[in-house]
Amino acid sequence: MTVGFAGLFVVVNSVPGAATPVDPPGSFVGERLAHGKLASGSLAVKPGLEVVVTKNTIKPGGTSGWHSHPGGAIVVVFAGQVTTYRSSGRDQSEEGNDRAGDNDGDSRCVINTYTAGQSFIERPGEPLNAKNNGLSDTIVFATFPGVPVDANGNTLQRTDEPNPGTCPV
Repeated sequence: MTVGFAGLFVVVNSVPGAATPVDPPGSFVGERLAHGKLASGSLAVKPGLEVVVTKNTIKPGGTSGWHSHPGGAIVVVFAGQVTTYRSSGRDQSEEGNDRAGDNDGDSRCVINTYTAGQSFIERPGEPLNAKNNGLSDTIVFATFPGVPVDANGNTLQRTDEPNPGTCPV
């Protein structure tokens, strides 16, 4: 059996999984806001909860204040740099990270600096403070999976936390 060009065109275009163009052209436009390479980590996402995405601008010397996220966060550094400070127990060692604090105590400070094009994870419920130690504005995009909603419909992606006293900020 011989199939002409028109027949071959119909067969190729009807194959499941074959690319299909936007219809009409220009009616669906995506804009990549940021991307970054994740060195390590993962987050479990529970179905039925909200997902929130924010753009945060941090002025030079500015901090987020000590906080946590109920469902964690995936953060992409778009511009500038941000340094994170986490109070961590001795059993949560992370090789390659700078540490400050008393190594003989039960907790220490884990310090990491991320620059444009890098990303990191904030674990659910883990207190963290982020600071712009650079000379220009830092812009990060954060995705918060598993966000609870209060009775008024407000998303609760951030919980303010007390300073644990183990870090220099």
